[in-house]
Amino acid sequence: MSGVVHLVGAGPGAADLLTLRAARLLAEADVVLYDALVSADVLALATKAKLYNVGKRANRPSMDQRLISRLLVRMGLRYQNVVRLKGGDPHLFGRATEEIEACRAAGITVTTVPGVSAGFAAASALGVSLTSRGLSRSVTFVTPSTAKGGAENMHWARAAAAAETAVIYMGAMHAERVRDALTDLGVPTDRPVALIESASWTEERVMRGKLADLTALAAQVGDGPAIMVVGEVAREARGALEAANAA
Repeated sequence: MSGVVHLVGAGPGAADLLTLRAARLLAEADVVLYDALVSADVLALATKAKLYNVGKRANRPSMDQRLISRLLVRMGLRYQNVVRLKGGDPHLFGRATEEIEACRAAGITVTTVPGVSAGFAAASALGVSLTSRGLSRSVTFVTPSTAKGGAENMHWARAAAAAETAVIYMGAMHAERVRDALTDLGVPTDRPVALIESASWTEERVMRGKLADLTALAAQVGDGPAIMVVGEVAREARGALEAANAA
């Protein structure tokens, strides 16, 4: 008899940003298949589980998505409680649909647990609302990144250019392309931008400037994941420590 596979949002990194349901499922899990950016503090909550790293990092060797789905099905047929631990929220750039469909096709019950997306952790790091009154009534979440062999299109750029606030995932490595795509669509080069590296982690860093500076800002990003925020709300941004010092 097959078990249950839980697609669980691990949040942006800090263990205390997990939902209570996520923490409970990790404690009950027999097996955890986890993403590359899941922190050690989060994994420590899976006290009795076998742990399998199936993470992906851009431009690095990683497990093919089809293999991940097959492994998830195999574990779901063998164990009672399986957690697929995905960075941020499973349903935002997390390939949740592919894994859900694979499990359902095998007759395995699937549940999902939302998580705090890195875009919201980035807003917290900036100390701003993504929908600040008078500045932004529209927010878009986009990525210029495509799957290996995937067709290139400009839908993401058009959505980002049209929104008053654009939150761009996996964009730092494509900074020049992001800058050029947005400016080609009429976004002013002095539009405020912020890059937030390792949002919610102790290594969190915030870099601010203008769209014209985007490649220079991206060059400052280290090994951590980075979120871009483009829009007038970034002009108002002050990190939590900076705001406390000014109070």
